[in-house]
Amino acid sequence: MSEAAQLAHHRIIQSLYRRSLKTAQDWYVDTNLFRRKAVVLWMQFDANRNVRHPRQLASLLQETERQLTELHHPDPYIAPTAPGGTKFERNIHPDTAEPHAVH
Repeated sequence: MSEAAQLAHHRIIQSLYRRSLKTAQDWYVDTNLFRRKAVVLWMQFDANRNVRHPRQLASLLQETERQLTELHHPDPYIAPTAPGGTKFERNIHPDTAEPHAVH
């Protein structure tokens, strides 16, 4: 596998792992439960670390995508201060607020 292909593959796996963690966090908001699930996810990804055959890789990627789609939370967790969160822009700093028109 060329260096560029390896880098692309590595980024795809990273993206899948991060999306898996995000999906797990949507279902397990409690930190202790989420950490346990994160360890299980790491073990699943690590178990397939040495798979090199292109068909096996494609099958694993397709299965992971299917699972992520299937496990997508209908009401995902949004951090309170993130856009869409309950506290987003609640206390806007005066420097970023709309300036008042001075007549």
